[in-house]
Amino acid sequence: MRKKTVRGLAFPAVAILALSLPSGPIPRAPLPLGATPPEAPSGEIPPVPSAPGTSGGRANPPAETLDRGVVELQRALGGILTTAGGRRGRWAVLAVSLDRGDTLLALNTRELMVPASNMKLLTTATALALLGPEFRTATYLLADGPLSGGALKGNLILFGTGDPTLSERFFPSPLPPLDSLALRLSLLGIEEIQGDLVVDGCFFGGPERHPDWDPEDLNDAFAAPVAAVSFNESIFTLRIAPGGWAGARPRIQSVPEGTGVPVANLARTTAAGTPSSLLLVRDGPLDPVTIHGQIPLGGREIWRSLPVSDPLLFAGLQLKQALEARGIRVGGNVRTVRDARSSAVRAGTTSSLHVLTVQNSPPLLEILRVVNKESHNLFAETVLRTLGRVMLGDGSFEGGSRVVEDFLVRTVGVPQEQIRVRDGSGLSPLNGVSAEALVHLLDHMHASPLWEDFWGTLPEAGVRRELGRMGQSPAAGNLRAKTGTLTGVSALSGMVRTRSGERVLFSILSNGVASEDRSKRAEDQIGIRLASLTRSPGN
Repeated sequence: MRKKTVRGLAFPAVAILALSLPSGPIPRAPLPLGATPPEAPSGEIPPVPSAPGTSGGRANPPAETLDRGVVELQRALGGILTTAGGRRGRWAVLAVSLDRGDTLLALNTRELMVPASNMKLLTTATALALLGPEFRTATYLLADGPLSGGALKGNLILFGTGDPTLSERFFPSPLPPLDSLALRLSLLGIEEIQGDLVVDGCFFGGPERHPDWDPEDLNDAFAAPVAAVSFNESIFTLRIAPGGWAGARPRIQSVPEGTGVPVANLARTTAAGTPSSLLLVRDGPLDPVTIHGQIPLGGREIWRSLPVSDPLLFAGLQLKQALEARGIRVGGNVRTVRDARSSAVRAGTTSSLHVLTVQNSPPLLEILRVVNKESHNLFAETVLRTLGRVMLGDGSFEGGSRVVEDFLVRTVGVPQEQIRVRDGSGLSPLNGVSAEALVHLLDHMHASPLWEDFWGTLPEAGVRRELGRMGQSPAAGNLRAKTGTLTGVSALSGMVRTRSGERVLFSILSNGVASEDRSKRAEDQIGIRLASLTRSPGN
């Protein structure tokens, strides 16, 4: 069928950034989340008296007045932590009964700890509260010139507002997201872009990789750069297969093709049966990838996922391929814009820009499920920077961190000294949060109308691909909690029901430990003991 030609088609003027962006701090007044009644058992966390040498203390009330099950739980805690190597690290533990309002376990509850991915609890709770579960971002295709005879006489602009879902995770084949955008232009009758293809990421500001992140992590897929336009979660995969004969270079394929990342293939195919010893080297995330070593003839293929060097350029190159596959020729170059001063997109100030098509993201709640259940760093950081852009007009790591801290302190009531927010994912080792702050946040969310939504984002114990630990125990299918792991750091915070039906909020944080695996076994033991707890009514 012949393409339909667009002649003199009128497009609505662009109004992308017409958001209400307060310039000052978030108002002190609580958001409309619903308030916890002052006398309700799920109200404020009972105070934990300080013990000598700690910033938290022992459980409250004293052990001799407690039910036997709680006494045994408290006595077991020391042994569990010692077995996990607790003497060589620092631990903070807090477990509070929502139904009785008392503290079951408490150790160093107010000490500032590195939380690793438990930071995602702060990010997702803030986003759910301030933006709402139905909040959506959008990706726009804009024209800065007229359409005539099937030709766009100007530039095509891909403008993003922080949608991280432009991948097969949310848009399964056969029509991935950029192909969908290209198809829409084709249906408009566009056959040629006479100008450049411009990818505009100015909606976010500042660096795309946090300066606190470990430089050794920047070549790993979990530390992908964070941009206002993110295609394929800003990662690509190298497929390395043996060559056709001994001495040949291995065959290298990039998936998807056209990443903008140079690859130097210095490896060799060796005789069948020889060991495989390939090494992928990239000094920094902006450098070329060099492949050294050997792979045997007839040996297995090797796949390695890497973050792209430039997420905006990557998205632009992929869009250009999608357009050309639809028969739309791009006459100019693919270029990127990050500085708002160089951007053609202005809210309500540029009448020459016209919206060709818009791709809306899924509801925020679907994104938050990926953040917490899969501990997805890119999604978490995109949500953080969206918070900063929408609430403060500052789409940087710093802007988003200010919003989260402000929400925790002013709305939730966490003491300022118990919280330090540097990023949204927990990759920064300079993040800090106390066990009490995490339990306080969980308590706040439990008292809000958003609890069921938030609870549904948390990984469930015993479920593969969520929290696969504690299977075949009273915690399986019961406990839900967010994990966290960095070198020397482990964390687990969430809620569990005891055997007698009590709801218990808990946070377990360890720093400076010799083995994260042993720390996780300790977390599991505590979680299982909480799930197994029974105590008589009134005790």
